[in-house]
Amino acid sequence: MILAIAAAIAAVQAPAAACPDVVTPQAFTCRALQASSAGNSEEAAQAFEQAANAQSENEAEKARLWAAAGNMWIAANQPGKAAMALDKALTGAGLQAEQRGEALLDRARAAEAQNDLKMARSKVTEAARTVSEDPFLWYFSAALAIRENDAVTAKEAIGKALTLEPNNPTILFEAGHVYHFAGDLAAARDYWSRASAADPKGKSGQAAREALSMLPAPATATAR
Repeated sequence: MILAIAAAIAAVQAPAAACPDVVTPQAFTCRALQASSAGNSEEAAQAFEQAANAQSENEAEKARLWAAAGNMWIAANQPGKAAMALDKALTGAGLQAEQRGEALLDRARAAEAQNDLKMARSKVTEAARTVSEDPFLWYFSAALAIRENDAVTAKEAIGKALTLEPNNPTILFEAGHVYHFAGDLAAARDYWSRASAADPKGKSGQAAREALSMLPAPATATAR
């Protein structure tokens, strides 16, 4: 999801050649895409902000550029700057439908990273009106609910994520986390085992195996 908004707003693909050395939204967007491709999220965020500031004619495009900047600030682990950029993106009616929903979800992520759980939940609820088919929305909602100490909401949210992507190892791992939090160790073991099987060489699978290793051994029936 990290570059979903940026990819959607890009008028050009990040070229192999150098971007033009001019002060235009297109040139700054080119630099942002190149920085993102190189793994430099902070530089990408700064370039998207420069593109937004240079955009004076198209308010919808300006909003999308601010949203892309916020998305990149999240990737750069700077939620305060992300929140400011996303608030600018969400001002007015520049973002509509799914684009607005994804920006609201990013705003929720920034709020959660700043420990503003009330704001995060508010933005998740608002985002769900337009991006309810995004499994990451429900994944994030479940993780947020754990921080809110709300097992009921956590299980409901992860259930929706699993309905949308039942074999996603990251979602399966989080399902194990949710049920472990809720005190259902058997369900936690099942989801972590499924995550490990679905992602034997990846990060989610490794995290699931580590979680399984910390669970108590399952009870076994003994013959009378």
